[in-house]
Amino acid sequence: QVQLVESGGGLVQAGGSLRLSCAASGRTFDSYAMSWFRQVRGKEREFVAAITRSSASTNYADSVKGRFTVSRDNTKNTVYLQMNSLKPEDTAVYYCAATNRIRSLNYHEYNYWGQGTQVTVSS
Repeated sequence: QVQLVESGGGLVQAGGSLRLSCAASGRTFDSYAMSWFRQVRGKEREFVAAITRSSASTNYADSVKGRFTVSRDNTKNTVYLQMNSLKPEDTAVYYCAATNRIRSLNYHEYNYWGQGTQVTVSS
């Protein structure tokens, strides 16, 4: 089992940057693929970015490609989401999640979730 805690959210102007972190408990962090999802109230949770266990492969939603970068440091049990050129439509609660699968873009296949961190981008 793994527990996830996100941090780094906040209020930023359009065009600005934020770096989200997700710290995981436990000694088996490198056995999980990790992803970031986001959710706007009243809408379905949507995939943002994913990274495999060894960082060999990443995936991004089309809406964030070229602006967001997912990375992980297995020695620190942490996954990151660097968000650049932020837009008002990026405003959401951002969640990190862990899955036993090698890779998944489907939130139904994620076993563990953090509590979320709010990102607000003003225009």
